[in-house]
Amino acid sequence: MAKWARRPPSSKQVKLVLGIIVVALVIFGLERLFGTPDWMILNDMPRGGRINR
Repeated sequence: MAKWARRPPSSKQVKLVLGIIVVALVIFGLERLFGTPDWMILNDMPRGGRINR
């Protein structure tokens, strides 16, 4: 924060960060509203939740 106080980011950089946050929140909201797509769910998850390779 001290670095930002001494040399604040440009307005382009602030808009970029806010845009990324908005996109992430929209994706989160859509997943909460419609659920997780089937292709994203692991079928044979080992016990303990760890994937061994």
